[in-house]
Amino acid sequence: MPIRVLAPEVANQIAAGEVVERPASAVKELIENSLDAGASNIRVEVREGGRRLIRVQDDGCGIPADEASVAFLRHATSKISSTDDLSCITTLGFRGEALASIASVAQVTLLTRTTGADAGILIRLIDGREVEHGLAGAPAGTTITVEHLFANVPARLKFLKQPATEAAHIQQVVTRYALAYPERRFSLLSDGKLLFQSTGTGKLVDVLVRVYGLEMAKQMIEVGADPGEEADARRDPGVWGYAGAPSLHRGNRGLITLFVNRRWFQDASIAYAVVQAYHTLLPTGRFPVAVIFLEIDPADVDVNVHPTKAEVRFREPNAIFSAVQRTVRRALVDYAPVPRADMNVTGTPGAWPHESASTARPGGEGWAERRDALLGAGHGGQVPMPLRHDDRAGAGGDWMNAGSAPATATPIIPPPPQPDRPPLMPILRVVGQLAATYIVAEGPDGMYLIDQHAAHERVLYEQMLAEHATNRLVVQPLLDPLVVDLSAEHAAVVAEELDTLAQLGLALEPFGGASYLLRSVPAILARDGGQPERAVIEILDGLAQRDDVVETTREARLVTLICKRAAIKGNTPMSVPEMQELVRRLEACRSPRTCPHGRPTMVYMSAADLARQFGRP
Repeated sequence: MPIRVLAPEVANQIAAGEVVERPASAVKELIENSLDAGASNIRVEVREGGRRLIRVQDDGCGIPADEASVAFLRHATSKISSTDDLSCITTLGFRGEALASIASVAQVTLLTRTTGADAGILIRLIDGREVEHGLAGAPAGTTITVEHLFANVPARLKFLKQPATEAAHIQQVVTRYALAYPERRFSLLSDGKLLFQSTGTGKLVDVLVRVYGLEMAKQMIEVGADPGEEADARRDPGVWGYAGAPSLHRGNRGLITLFVNRRWFQDASIAYAVVQAYHTLLPTGRFPVAVIFLEIDPADVDVNVHPTKAEVRFREPNAIFSAVQRTVRRALVDYAPVPRADMNVTGTPGAWPHESASTARPGGEGWAERRDALLGAGHGGQVPMPLRHDDRAGAGGDWMNAGSAPATATPIIPPPPQPDRPPLMPILRVVGQLAATYIVAEGPDGMYLIDQHAAHERVLYEQMLAEHATNRLVVQPLLDPLVVDLSAEHAAVVAEELDTLAQLGLALEPFGGASYLLRSVPAILARDGGQPERAVIEILDGLAQRDDVVETTREARLVTLICKRAAIKGNTPMSVPEMQELVRRLEACRSPRTCPHGRPTMVYMSAADLARQFGRP
């Protein structure tokens, strides 16, 4: 076949496929035009998932009569005028391709009027050709109606999903821009039914309620600067938004929503930064819910990467990654509440409700004094429970101090004093033990059940990280090296991570084939029933599995596995002093509310919930 120039209509249809992939793409482009026009109210109506009809109506500035036809020419735009403008784009649209692309694959009707005009302009196009142009009555603003999308492109039409699926994609587009512009009012109707409507109050939390529902919105934690603050009062780059409490998670990254200068974008790296902020706070294979906004100099971000404008490039991507990770992490550590136990009174299982004033400031009015008085009066808790067996390895006695640093070594390093930072957990008074697994404690406004294994994991994890960071990790050399026979899989892991294992106290030396000599272990593993080789096998087994989604390095995962092995197990009786010591050390942790694997260390039952259960007023 000879080389020839394609007909203009064919070329336009091919080019349109880059901009208009599905009905949701057309809705996105039209909404962006409405926002750039300064619209306060944007109404979207679709039928049959956008195949039959898409109508976007706004009350923006409108299009002047002499420019209405020009708006449908390819690369016609009012947003930029030269290549220099591409280095500092402040509008959502700028390529001048949206209307031309949509018109080439559908029947389009434009009705527009500027604020001062006596009459509006009506233009109808079929397959990109203008068939009607004249005056018409119209409110101020613009209404664009798209009918029979892809009717002239059957190859694209047959790949569309069911109307309900396409409508869901359109709803996702509308809600994204409702989140980005909470001061604008959005509404979406599908086949005559109202699917979504925002209030336009300017409060992001109101939109969160409309998008995610009240229960999910209640579990969102504010991140970074308030968007109402002056720009120069925010960090550079500005990072703010909302992130779900660690108990609010999903099976994929689909609910991590990102905006830069209020433009929705996709970026695997920045999404991963959000995930990394939840390090040790999420269960394996789970992902957070978050709405994160970046506000940076437009000159530092390139939005002209793809015709869909969904991809961006940052001048300093590493700085953006770090800022997002740090800011989200700070919010989670400082403000995530303790999960409330489900008592069939309020909330849902595992919900993280907003705390009352007394629990929001743990150790509030007079509680610390009351606790000390109770302890001094001999009401510290129950008589120590007897051990069920003689083997005290990892339980009772000096289990808490097993593997601790000697007097000359650095103890657990508490977080540096931060006067403006609220306490991370209440001051608790140990009452007793339940099922030899849970510590029962009283707080300023209710009862707390602490999982002793999860709590001890967290304590050991932060202790080990602190010791490792200061090069003061306590290691227990073995008097006689142990021969550890490994499987081929475990031997491959050791060969790859030999240095990392040694840095964390697991000194292994090749001994021929798949056998290794174990010469030392971390001190916290020293009291493992006299079988350190069993602990090594279990740790290697965990290390050989796929990496945890929130672990950045094998080193971090290894520390987690070591602490899991070393922590006191469930079904282990503890004395009151042992429980008190564990709680004290948990209070000193930087992230006391979850274990390193993301499970909660404690649940909370308010005094009001308990009273309701007993029928008290």
